[in-house]
Amino acid sequence: MKKLFAEFFGTFWLVFGGCGSAIFAAGFPELGIGFAGVALAFGLTVLTMAYAVGHISGGHFNPAVSFGLWAGGKFEGKDLVGYIIAQLIGAFLAAGALYVIASGKAGFIIDSAQAGAFAANGFGALSPNGYSMTAALIAEFLLTLFFLLIILRSTNERAPKGFAPIAIGLGLTLIHLISIPITNTSVNPARSTSQAFFAGGDYPAQLWLFWIAPIAGALVAGFIHKALFDKE
Repeated sequence: MKKLFAEFFGTFWLVFGGCGSAIFAAGFPELGIGFAGVALAFGLTVLTMAYAVGHISGGHFNPAVSFGLWAGGKFEGKDLVGYIIAQLIGAFLAAGALYVIASGKAGFIIDSAQAGAFAANGFGALSPNGYSMTAALIAEFLLTLFFLLIILRSTNERAPKGFAPIAIGLGLTLIHLISIPITNTSVNPARSTSQAFFAGGDYPAQLWLFWIAPIAGALVAGFIHKALFDKE
């Protein structure tokens, strides 16, 4: 149960901090943090929670990470369902908290036809810069693949001790710097699902891509790591 609670709190913080920065601070008049600030916020959520509870659960906070670590032989398959449920609950409760806070401002509405509405992920008309489904699929696949390679290699017993959360957090920051204009950046099915639920419109119908592409990328990374690096 400690592991599941750690995954719950870690995923809650990722969604609340990362998506919250996009909802409340990215476009704030004159002093908004912009894409770079949102990217850094997502990286900081993972970095801080990896140090806080990573030693308890492994610090996944993301169904794709759980699948990738399983494929790489670093996580037991019997724990997959429990981890994913805990991650989804954390993501949904964080999104709910964001919605309640956002509703405290007069005139607040979610325009489900707007790209990036409520920090949701999308492609085509729902992509921040109009990128196609194919572009979104390739981006999410490749970015998650490299994210898992960063995780697997930085947590290897031969890597410098104590620095993995920094590498992982900066890796996620870089991923967001690359792909916010493409899909609003997912690489995390739990984060995508919670925001799509509240954004509504066509967002839930596009969720399939933000489950399939990140998980596929994570699985390929896990298999690559197991085949090429695990026996060094």
